[in-house]
Amino acid sequence: MSLIQEARAREGMLAQPGTAPQPAAWSVTEQPWAWAVAALLLIMPLIANGFFLIEIFGTTLILGTIALSLMFLAGYGGMVSLMQLTIAGFAGYMVAVFGVSGNANISLGWPWWLATPTALVLAVLFGTLGGALAVRTEGIYTIMITLAIGAAFYYFTNQNWAIFNGHTGINTIATPHFLGIDWRSDIAFYYLTLAVAVACYGVVLYLSRAPFGLALQGVRDNPRRMAALGFNVNAHRIAAYAFAALIAGLGGVLQVWNYRQISPGSVAVERCIDILIVAVVGGVTRPVGAYIGAFIFVMLRTFALDFLVKVGLDGNRFRLLIGLGFLAIVFWSSDGVIGLYERWRRRGQHRDTRPGGHGHG
Repeated sequence: MSLIQEARAREGMLAQPGTAPQPAAWSVTEQPWAWAVAALLLIMPLIANGFFLIEIFGTTLILGTIALSLMFLAGYGGMVSLMQLTIAGFAGYMVAVFGVSGNANISLGWPWWLATPTALVLAVLFGTLGGALAVRTEGIYTIMITLAIGAAFYYFTNQNWAIFNGHTGINTIATPHFLGIDWRSDIAFYYLTLAVAVACYGVVLYLSRAPFGLALQGVRDNPRRMAALGFNVNAHRIAAYAFAALIAGLGGVLQVWNYRQISPGSVAVERCIDILIVAVVGGVTRPVGAYIGAFIFVMLRTFALDFLVKVGLDGNRFRLLIGLGFLAIVFWSSDGVIGLYERWRRRGQHRDTRPGGHGHG
């Protein structure tokens, strides 16, 4: 049983033979803490400085959006793709190539409102082609072929100078200005990333309950039965890759606007695996898990180095701390932090429903 299947089974999301499929145990919108977090995100520019606003929360929203594309494929389609960061990087590169940058010999100089949609369309085509290759495989082979696509793109960008400017990358990429607003200023860019994240999250939730999403989940659980019922299994899977590529592409555009540069290091193989870590740590069976995992990852990546130095260890080993945290969460819960919360919540409800549960003996 895979990690995803185990998580769905524990949460009661897989139906037993002869029973109807069970819905998720809880909805984010029904949780009081969710509304508190939403309110906090809205007023964040009033209480956070520029560093926390962009480097912590803005980066969390961007990485969470890219991880959301992986969560959609893995959680609803049963397809673990390691090329989602590659698609995001491809979209970022296309923004740099078609838009305006400090490398005038490479960039075509198109305005942002033309370069950005072009980059997203190309990213969707790239993700669809990769998905068409990946759907011919299953399980570990899907992981390997998507990882191979990511590795191939990394080495291609590193060695190609005519389009991607080699290992130097493309710098000083122009960011959008319209309605009299510089959308790369801290507050404007934060609200832009928040709006994109909320939109992507909402669309994923809607699709999970729409006919396409339900059919995709049926393909995930029993592709042979779905094929026997007349559903085109591969077509649904490729369409899922195309939709996930759009989400990843949006995250890639925001990422290149955030840093104003992109290089092969942005699409390296270890970055692809980072997105998998983000999705699994948060909880790969629910959309909100992508953003929870991204927040944990960003906090560890930002502050683990200083923590290790303070306790007398080599700060360069901060990835070891991230890895240990990843192992600890996966060991205790196959559905990440969301699974831990759900287990704690059920345990509390069980205590309250027992006779004398509200007393102390």
